[in-house]
Amino acid sequence: MKMNKVDLSFQSCKSTYEEADVVIFSVPMDATTSFRPGTRFAGNAIRVDSIGVEWYSPYRERDLNEFKTADVGDLDLPIGAVEDALEIVYNTTKTILKDNKVPMMVGGEHLVSYPVIKAVFESYPNLHIIHLDAHTDLRENFFGRELSHATFMRHVHKFVGDKKIFQFGIRSGEKPEFDWAKEESGHIFQRKFDFEGLDKVCEQLKDVPVYITIDLDVLDPSVFPGTGTPEPGGMQYKDLLWAFDQFEKLNNLVAADFVELSPMLDPSGASTAVAAKTLREMVLLLQKNLEKRK
Repeated sequence: MKMNKVDLSFQSCKSTYEEADVVIFSVPMDATTSFRPGTRFAGNAIRVDSIGVEWYSPYRERDLNEFKTADVGDLDLPIGAVEDALEIVYNTTKTILKDNKVPMMVGGEHLVSYPVIKAVFESYPNLHIIHLDAHTDLRENFFGRELSHATFMRHVHKFVGDKKIFQFGIRSGEKPEFDWAKEESGHIFQRKFDFEGLDKVCEQLKDVPVYITIDLDVLDPSVFPGTGTPEPGGMQYKDLLWAFDQFEKLNNLVAADFVELSPMLDPSGASTAVAAKTLREMVLLLQKNLEKRK
């Protein structure tokens, strides 16, 4: 895989790819977005905004400068060729894992999590997924497409299996999605409306490989309006920080992503600031978890 030379990188994440333990990459794709597009611009908007983000996190009590993190920039994707783009994302993730580094992906629409999770699952067959989102993303197909931002988690389930996916904050979806989630077979764990029980799930999963995927529309539109499908009734940013406190309990956090910032939909810049702070917290979480595993 050819890594891009990046003149603008997130914060102090200026280590070379060869040096780094954690690798940030962004996926500029919103090809299946069904309402308001713009997530393809998220990665570089966050990089620009990170100039205003302190390197030190008082929440993690860690400093980005203490760690070796590389930001390799936006992947070079073919416009409009969804399957080809997903293959590039998959191969990028495989390379990062093969090189014994931890992937930190920034979307993009939520479909771009699918090839990343698939690649991570192939390295960690007992992979469990914590999914924070306003939407179920459990449809079999959407507008005639099997792979879409509204279907990706249903198709992830097909290879990870039952009782491996834990959803929180869900408050939007079609009735068959909710019905499927709560079937007696226990396909997935789904908590509607809030993060209650996340602490117990993190304790339950503390010793198995875990992937965290966060759709930032899990936050209330009053906090995060810059997204394609805003859903009222969401979390506050302090709730998300509480979730990160629970993630600290995990001993085998192997990769993570967050998605669905559309920076141009929030002229105030507040949503991009939220995303930039979230990326700092996620990188520090991954770096701290690496220390546990060494």
